[in-house]
Amino acid sequence: MFIKYKSSYKKIAMGLLSFMPEEKEVKKLQETIRLYEEEENRQLYLWKENDDLVGVIGIYMHEDGTPELKHLCVNPSFRDEGIGRKMVSVLSQRLGCEMVGSEETSGFLSCCEKEVNQEVN
Repeated sequence: MFIKYKSSYKKIAMGLLSFMPEEKEVKKLQETIRLYEEEENRQLYLWKENDDLVGVIGIYMHEDGTPELKHLCVNPSFRDEGIGRKMVSVLSQRLGCEMVGSEETSGFLSCCEKEVNQEVN
């Protein structure tokens, strides 16, 4: 289940984002969170499984309405359970369109698309 980011989740969101290699430094994390808090074209969501907040997903909405997946991370304790793929699938359905990947996320999106295509065939 998605929960839209709000400032009361700041520490949790920063903790989850810190699992991404390019978000290790505190100053970088603070800047990333600031962008999601201040820019209307950025949206950050937390993913809840049972009672645990286990993932974070962030998108940038381009002017043409195309959502770009900027951040996606799942707590290492919950990895290999399909949560990342589920997050991408649910958010794509909510948005009503497929997301494009950023430099950091395009590989994961490609893996998700391959798995969906294999399930269909």
